[in-house]
Amino acid sequence: MSKNNHPVDQGNLFVIAAPSGTGKTTLVKALVESLPKITVSISHTTRNKRASEQHGTNYFFVEFEEFKRMIAEEDFLEHAEIFEHHYGTSKETVSSTLAKGVDVILEIDWQGHQQIKQLFPDAIGIFILPPSFEDLRSRLIKRNQDHPEIIKKRLTDAKETISHLQEFDYVIINDDFSRALVDLKIIVEATRLKRTSQHVRLTQMVQSISILPPAADE
Repeated sequence: MSKNNHPVDQGNLFVIAAPSGTGKTTLVKALVESLPKITVSISHTTRNKRASEQHGTNYFFVEFEEFKRMIAEEDFLEHAEIFEHHYGTSKETVSSTLAKGVDVILEIDWQGHQQIKQLFPDAIGIFILPPSFEDLRSRLIKRNQDHPEIIKKRLTDAKETISHLQEFDYVIINDDFSRALVDLKIIVEATRLKRTSQHVRLTQMVQSISILPPAADE
C-alpha cells in the first residue's frame, strides 16, 4: 500500500555484483541519481569505516558480536564473509521498501546473489565486468586504497567472482562509463515494463475499462 492506502505494485529487486575495482559503486550511484523510485540497500558490515565513509550512508558499521546476534535473530536476507569481514542485507529494510513500490538495488557478491535468488526468484541479477583483467589490476593500483598484498588478494577473488558470471541475467562491460550507465538504465526500465511489474496498475486499468458505459454508436 502507498501512504494514501492505495495499492501499488511491488518494487523490483536488483542484485548488482562485480569484482572489486570495476566501478560498480560509481555506476550504481549515477543510476540512482538519474532515475526515480529506486534506492540502494545499505548493508551492515563488521569492517572498519574508511575516512571517506559515513555510518548509515555507505554502510551500517557494527561489531562482530552485534552481527552474530542479527544472524541468530534472522535479521538478514543474505550475509557473507568477504576479505575476513562480514556483510549482511537487512530483511526488514528491503521488504518495506519494495512494498512501497520502490525498486531496491543490492550491491552484494555472488554468494549473496545465490541466497537472494532462493528467496526472490524474480530478482534481476546484473554483473559488471572490467574491459580486461589487466585493466582491473590497473584500477586497483591507481585508486591507492589498499596494500599490495590486499590488491593481490582482490585480484585472486576477482577470478573466483567472474567464474560465477553465468548465474546472472545481464552482463555489462564497463569500458565506457556513459555507455555502461545507459545499459544499466535500460535494464531497470525494461524490468519496470514487464507485465508482472505492473500487475496492480494494469488490473486497475482493465477494471476501469470494463465499467465504462458503452459508446454512443454501439
